[in-house]
Amino acid sequence: MSVVIGVLALQGDVREHIEAVCKAGGHAISVRTREELEAVDGLIIPGGESTTVGKLLERFGLMPVVRGMPADNKPIFGTCTGMILLASDIEGSSQPRIGVMDILVRRNAFGRQVDSFEADLPVHGIDGLPVRAVFIRAPFVSEVRPGVEVLAEFQGHPVMVREGNCLAASFHPELTDDTRIHQYFLQLVTAAKIRREESNK
Repeated sequence: MSVVIGVLALQGDVREHIEAVCKAGGHAISVRTREELEAVDGLIIPGGESTTVGKLLERFGLMPVVRGMPADNKPIFGTCTGMILLASDIEGSSQPRIGVMDILVRRNAFGRQVDSFEADLPVHGIDGLPVRAVFIRAPFVSEVRPGVEVLAEFQGHPVMVREGNCLAASFHPELTDDTRIHQYFLQLVTAAKIRREESNK
């Protein structure tokens, strides 16, 4: 079954995520309007500045559409800023957020831009060698609540989590040649599309 992945084109590595999805065997397009969002089977929210992206989602009237996607069996994958926006709670911030994952996150948890680093992470559900993870002004999950599965940790902090149709990572999988995390998301979107079509019969 073919699926179409939208990459939110407000900030961040839009082109890199599209290329990663294509290398993983899927099809991806950039999206920035309500109509484009409603036409895709899943959504990737790339990095950027979380407060700005949240405000833009509200300004363009996209927040309600994105917020309703997981319940409509249209999965969302947030990387870095995307993780922050998906969280229900953000330490020390009342900024706009999508809030569909029951987690508390800490922004810039590993330091500033100059503190960026890479690490090899075992990821639950990803077979083979550890995933090479690129952390840039990365958040981490400071509280995981019931129903949320931790897929990867770094220094004891959850850096990749899943809750139902939502997936979030502190790091940037689009910045390496390893497409296994994008393949994982493609499988999530495909399974959700099957459920959506069956429920519409």
